[in-house]
Amino acid sequence: MLQEAALTETKTETHPVTGADLLLRALEKENVEVIFGYPGGAVLPLYDKLYHSKILHVLPRHEQGGIHAAEGYARISGKPGVVIATSGPGATNIVTGLADAMMDSLPLIVFTGQVATGVIGSDAFQEADILGITTPITKYNYQVRSIEDIPRIIKEAFYIASTGRPGPVLIDIPKDIAAGVSDQPEEEKEVNLPGYQPTLKPNYLQIRKLTEAVSRSKKPVILAGAGVLHGRASKELKEYAEQQQVPVIHTLLGLGGFPADHPLFIGMAGMHGCYTANMGLTECDLLINIGARFDDRLTGNLQHFAPHATVAHIDIDPAEIGKNVPTSIPIVADAKEALEQLILQDGKPPAHKEWMETILRWQEEYPYFYDKESGRLKPQKVMEMLHSKTEGNAIVVTDVGQHQMWAAQYYRFNKADRWVTSGGLGTMGFGFPASIGAQLADPEACVLAICGDGGFQMSTQELAIIQEMNLPVKIIIFNNMALGMVRQWQEIFYESRFSHSKIPVQPSFVKLAEAYGIKGYVIQSEEEAEELLDEVLHNREPVLIDFRVDPDENVYPMIAPGKGLHEMAGVKP
Repeated sequence: MLQEAALTETKTETHPVTGADLLLRALEKENVEVIFGYPGGAVLPLYDKLYHSKILHVLPRHEQGGIHAAEGYARISGKPGVVIATSGPGATNIVTGLADAMMDSLPLIVFTGQVATGVIGSDAFQEADILGITTPITKYNYQVRSIEDIPRIIKEAFYIASTGRPGPVLIDIPKDIAAGVSDQPEEEKEVNLPGYQPTLKPNYLQIRKLTEAVSRSKKPVILAGAGVLHGRASKELKEYAEQQQVPVIHTLLGLGGFPADHPLFIGMAGMHGCYTANMGLTECDLLINIGARFDDRLTGNLQHFAPHATVAHIDIDPAEIGKNVPTSIPIVADAKEALEQLILQDGKPPAHKEWMETILRWQEEYPYFYDKESGRLKPQKVMEMLHSKTEGNAIVVTDVGQHQMWAAQYYRFNKADRWVTSGGLGTMGFGFPASIGAQLADPEACVLAICGDGGFQMSTQELAIIQEMNLPVKIIIFNNMALGMVRQWQEIFYESRFSHSKIPVQPSFVKLAEAYGIKGYVIQSEEEAEELLDEVLHNREPVLIDFRVDPDENVYPMIAPGKGLHEMAGVKP
């Protein structure tokens, strides 16, 4: 983390430069490689300078697709995704992506064009109060009012977005500022934000307190969230869990932070988590939360959540500690720093042989299951096949709904940063464009865009990008002719009144793909799936596969709203 220091000034320019010049130079100094942007009147000065820039520019076919692509890029690369949108509707079209990134702690730098300073507040053409709109859903936002402030603001924005708890930062640039000329020398300055000083190192006394609690415990568990991934702490988590022999549970967003094939891995907890993980949280006497938010889809009814446990919570964001679950051992710190300190302690591992035997028994008696003899193509089987044929090494990007949960349950992640999904906001339309950003972040990876037929239709226009750039994204559509999760809830809680959740009229996804010059296939059986997946998963071409899965299949286990984690439905066949 940069420390407060006297500002150092280095004169680098003496001839006039425009605001757009300063912006592009600042991005180059931050080593920006990709920009996801859509031009319009208010950002034309910037686009004129981009004409000669070496930074790769990706043109989405809708601004929301662009910002979701930037989220996928940020999640896999670990670097801030950069977005440009014009004023008015261009800016408001990226609001959902900002809220999504804020909820899931993804670093973004978003530039919005704005009308000229002289007409701000006059309801000018394509004016929107984007600062007012986005204040609740950004980590910070700026409106540039002086050309000379551009380098400082951009440097601060990258620092804010990528330190502490990551998040999106928006910079609103009036057109006259971007087009205006400055003859002032450009100055290099260190970031100096006295009011923003994230705590990275843990309090030693709290680390000792947790170490002693682990030694005394009989039924400890670690709950590992996305904070482990954001903190690049997967190696340390594995070392600490092995050192103390404490079993590990993941949140939805934390998947991949601990190897799924490790004997200490229990599984994913929450509304559609496995029996063992949910019962582990219910019966444990010590719960060590590392970088998870204790959100409602994880905890279920808070009155029944971890009722016997002493709760320790490690989080870089102090606002999360104690927010939902009372915490006995609060540790404000970066996950990596905290785990490194815990590893150095001399605490003895807990005596918990009976606890581990109980966990193993639960795993044997209550695994995930589905009907393998129905004669219908089951989505769970498709996920198992995708895992097997990619050897668990693909980057899996999902939209939101039933397919998202099946991917989380049946694709077992042994590596960090292979999983991209919308967790906090649950944004339909996220998955396909996010897969584009993921592929750009890791060009050699096999990227699977797992989508439902409903969510995919919210972003089909982005097929143009993968054809234009020849990105070998594999689009996997779980087609059940419905908004699957909505249909499931209507079946269970609304006496099967399927009010507007069925989708009787759909395009031919194959013909749609072919219209963009992309190969497409329809699969209706396991035999067809086996043959096709062997052919297409390992080539370097984009492809769309329309899997006609069982339209009546539901996601289980499931915890109904208002129920505790121990009150799971669909646990056994």
